[in-house]
Amino acid sequence: MAAAAAAAAAALSWRRVPSSTGPVPRSRHGHRAVAIRELVIIFGGGNEGIADELHVYNTATNQWFLPAVRGDIPPGCAAHGFVCDGTRILVFGGMVEYGRYSNDLYELQASRWLWKKVKPQPPSIGSLPCPRLGHSFSLYGNKCYLFGGLANESEDSNNNIPRYLNDFYELELQHGSGVVGWSIPMTKGILPSPRESHTAIVYCRKGLGNPKMYIFGGMCGCRLNDLWELDIETMTWSRPETKGTVPLPRSLHTANVIGNKMYVFGGWVPQTVDDEISARDGEWKCTSSFSYLNLDTTEWIGLISDCQEDKKNLLPGPRAGHCAVAVGTRLYIWSGRDGYRKAWNNQVCCKDLWYLDTEKPPAPSQVQLIRATTNSFQVKWDEVPTVEGYLLQLNADSPAPTVTGGTVVPETALLNPQGIKLDLHSQTNHMVPNHVQVTSNSLLKLEAKENITEPENIVTQEATKKNHLDSRGFKDSNAPSLLPACTLGPQTSANVAELHDLDIRTVNPDASVSSTVSSTQTMVTQQAVKTESSSTNGAVVKDETSLATFSSKSEVAETTFIMPSTKVSTGHTNNSTVHLSKTTPLRQMATVKTRERQWYDVGIFKSNSALVSQYYLLPEEKLSISNKVENADVPDYSLLKKQDLFPGTVYRFRVAAINGCGVGPFSKVSEFKTCIPGFPGAPSTVRITKSVDCIHLSWEPPVSPSGNILEYSAYLAIRTTQVHENPNQLVFMKIYCGLKTSCIVTAAQLSNAHVDYTSRPAIVFRISAKNERGYGPATQVRWLQEMKTSSSK
Repeated sequence: MAAAAAAAAAALSWRRVPSSTGPVPRSRHGHRAVAIRELVIIFGGGNEGIADELHVYNTATNQWFLPAVRGDIPPGCAAHGFVCDGTRILVFGGMVEYGRYSNDLYELQASRWLWKKVKPQPPSIGSLPCPRLGHSFSLYGNKCYLFGGLANESEDSNNNIPRYLNDFYELELQHGSGVVGWSIPMTKGILPSPRESHTAIVYCRKGLGNPKMYIFGGMCGCRLNDLWELDIETMTWSRPETKGTVPLPRSLHTANVIGNKMYVFGGWVPQTVDDEISARDGEWKCTSSFSYLNLDTTEWIGLISDCQEDKKNLLPGPRAGHCAVAVGTRLYIWSGRDGYRKAWNNQVCCKDLWYLDTEKPPAPSQVQLIRATTNSFQVKWDEVPTVEGYLLQLNADSPAPTVTGGTVVPETALLNPQGIKLDLHSQTNHMVPNHVQVTSNSLLKLEAKENITEPENIVTQEATKKNHLDSRGFKDSNAPSLLPACTLGPQTSANVAELHDLDIRTVNPDASVSSTVSSTQTMVTQQAVKTESSSTNGAVVKDETSLATFSSKSEVAETTFIMPSTKVSTGHTNNSTVHLSKTTPLRQMATVKTRERQWYDVGIFKSNSALVSQYYLLPEEKLSISNKVENADVPDYSLLKKQDLFPGTVYRFRVAAINGCGVGPFSKVSEFKTCIPGFPGAPSTVRITKSVDCIHLSWEPPVSPSGNILEYSAYLAIRTTQVHENPNQLVFMKIYCGLKTSCIVTAAQLSNAHVDYTSRPAIVFRISAKNERGYGPATQVRWLQEMKTSSSK
């Protein structure tokens, strides 16, 4: 157990957030915080008066802002209940002005920053909860659970007669907005003793058991460190047996659930002498002790002890009455009071903001292609929340060049003497010209709420007599120009543009996705919003599907060599590439199985996109050393040779996210090919306009036509009874061929369309351009369809 505690403590890497922008709130204690995706929303608290502003911190942009709230704006309060249900927030009770306690209930619709005072129905038996502070207010499903707190027996707020509570209420919520009413559930077992300034969390083990609420610590004349469990399904209270060293008695601490652990930080604890707690009426102090309870095994693990000094300011200082909130797997801690200095009534509050990554980040989505040229790729991938950077790697079909005597020696591609490359992934094992290109040149979302999850890959083929392909790479058939898509297996990926079923949608493959936000007002949207812009207020909420679809499975089929990189800068910058230092390695190296499958670093990037024209090489002697020594010296990227990308070469990409715990698992592998000079680029800026009985499909000419465009071809994925070895293989029908940059898709044609459920239901189009050399890569567009409950895959 001691070894586990030591290992857990050693893995800690607290980071103090550097100076942020925007209106930073004044320090305080007794405030509360919740998270809506990457936003931390803070309300209330006290320091020279009770604060009544609502502050929002954007963890992605390191920006504070004050939203323009409206409606039934509540008065400032402290030690109140504060929970988040989707994009609405509920506030109950607390201390308000002039020391008065409250039992009012307010709802904030963060999608509009609209406050509303709500009046729940009283319980059928019993009375409404009395005014109180220091209670716990926890959410599970459509119900909030209120426990304990401190009430004033006197009706005079200036004459405080404290009464500790252990009453228990249930508040039923209406869907979306509003509440039904209070009830007093019938419980079994022994109720926890009265207390205030305790913590309560709800945890449900995945796939096993009932949801449980855990109450820890608090104050009732003296501080407590008892743990109570409520089975929410059976409404049974119990005292679970725990292992490990129980944290000291405390109040005004915080508890947050991340994964299967309840992290407990800070609070008021008793002074200790030789590990013995002082007398009941002895002195108390703020602490920076940090522990977690494994909720599956009920074992306590201490991470930071009370006696642990921090002379280098690498840990948050002692505090109580602070707020702590989990954003993904990252824990944020802000402000709180650090005790009393000089005089007994000279209270001091902390001004710092800290975060701790508790787990390595999940795998990002597959790398997606935005644009390909003869010697570069513009690529992107879905953002992973709360990360410091992304490690992008590639390998090529041919063995990578080596460095000999300071000279980069490119090795020839794996071609036969006629320059023809064997496509081993093709179902019929065709001989394919070497300039086969991965198509789909662009991935952009037309609507801020839409997100891409699993993009598909497509390949166009030049004509060969042997396979009876026409000039567009489509096999002859009695049916109108059907195209069995040549997929490159489950590791491949290409770019997909998604259009929703609205009047007008635009896809621009040569622009980055962005969603700007007003400089004066920002809203948390209930619909999904994803942005790559850095707006002044930065209040953007990501689609939940984008936080839930990260693959945790790395590409195990590859035996890899990984260059040991280092920790990245934690500063919130907009630089696309993160500069490395030569300190602690972020990852260890794996053994190389074959030279042909080595992975090479493209670099570490701050944002979720990259322009790839080169990658880093290691000298041959470094490769041999690195293969044998697990902790070889970290290479200095600035001293390494770079290799340019070659035209007409297939490159495989994978990406991993980095946080304070290190490099997470890699994404699935995507495969793209650089263009051959002379062929046209893909059409751009695709638009779909919906009419009553048809749709109008239009596009712009390729940015790089490489000559005169002779014609365009547009294709629609259709349903088919044809049996394929690959059930995910799409079959396309040609719906247009000509010089115009637009066409009509009739209702009859759409009635035969295949609805692709790869990510979200969508109809798939492909458009490509032809010049004197032939057809270039196609732009693929996914036109999103409304979900139908009766639809099936």
